[in-house]
Amino acid sequence: MEKADIEELRGRVGCAAVLETASFEVDLKESTRKAVKYRRGGDIIIVIHDGKGWFDPLSDAKGDVYSLVQHLDGGDFLEAFVQVASLVRFVLSEPEWQRQSRQTEPDQSVPERWAARRKPWRGSATWRYLRDERHIPEQVIRAALAQNVLREGPRGSMWAAHTDAAGIVTGWEERGPEWRGFAAGGGKVLFRLGPTIATRICVTEAAIDAMSLAAIENIRRDTLYVSTGGGWSPATDAAIRLLGEPLDARLVAATDANPQGEAFVSRLRELAGELSCDFERLKPAAEDWNAMLQGVASA
Repeated sequence: MEKADIEELRGRVGCAAVLETASFEVDLKESTRKAVKYRRGGDIIIVIHDGKGWFDPLSDAKGDVYSLVQHLDGGDFLEAFVQVASLVRFVLSEPEWQRQSRQTEPDQSVPERWAARRKPWRGSATWRYLRDERHIPEQVIRAALAQNVLREGPRGSMWAAHTDAAGIVTGWEERGPEWRGFAAGGGKVLFRLGPTIATRICVTEAAIDAMSLAAIENIRRDTLYVSTGGGWSPATDAAIRLLGEPLDARLVAATDANPQGEAFVSRLRELAGELSCDFERLKPAAEDWNAMLQGVASA
């Protein structure tokens, strides 16, 4: 086959077609315009680059439409090429993920864009979203503000900072009534709420869940509540390893009560074994910690 044929086919068939024919379904709640999450049981694939790229958040697997076929079905490149070619006329039944493009300031760095936003204040749109819709107690909101990890996002959304070991903002989770995403051009490391030096590290999948667990536990003084933002980048792995290095450290897998959460549990348990630190699984009574917090609040 000619290289031109390979490139032409790659441009005509998106990863979504492969996933839909493999019985994956779009998780609209967990998707953004730039990163659409597909699920099939415990399998998860994130489609990026306008449908031309993909990655598995629970492993290091990633690539283009050909490597996706090989990842799912095995086989060699020729078999993958033939399968992709069979999808040229395939029409997606899933609706396209549509969302108005966000406004960014490409001339500013990630930390500069963060610093340019206001902190939430009592009664602000972000404050009301956290308190009234997410049931995060004001005590926890104030604790997050004191640690400078919250910002007022557009249209009542919340920005929750991800920082590296030096405290530099690398990106932020974006959550709101009609918005879910991550900072354009930013990198996921960890959202952190609690003491810099802690013996107990509770790892969640979202900043909202980290704050919810902190509320449920009344912000334990020995605990650092962190969020991976739903991913597991090399920077995230390195950050958790650093937190788990002290001899008295305990890694707590406080991830969601679903297949993705259990996959994170396995990874964290393995990591704790490598670090020879204590390990604990802390499972929410609902699907996630915010759902559990809201259930407690409405009881």
